[in-house]
Amino acid sequence: MATTRRQQRVNHLLQHELSSLLEFKSNDPRLQGLTVSAVEVSPDLKHAQVFIVAVGDSEREREVSSGLKSAAPFLRRELGRRVKLRLVPEIDFTFDRSIDTGDRIERILRDL
Repeated sequence: MATTRRQQRVNHLLQHELSSLLEFKSNDPRLQGLTVSAVEVSPDLKHAQVFIVAVGDSEREREVSSGLKSAAPFLRRELGRRVKLRLVPEIDFTFDRSIDTGDRIERILRDL
């Protein structure tokens, strides 16, 4: 599906603001050291898929997942205060595994 220029601008804006909120406004220790790698909003701008990079094992992922779940209302409320959108999208968090995949491919190639 093609992404419109408006979607691209909103993606970039939400990525920037969420990164800032997680880094400077979040007091939850489970959310320390997270990186927002990308944001994809739906064409109607009602839903946003936020891709998160968290370094660690599966236990760390569970902690981060529960931390993000509890912080989602706060993050959405703060986004509403910071961005000028008619509707602040619902936020869904997904772990971005592209870095892990790249590392695995690099190790395989190095071993060859």
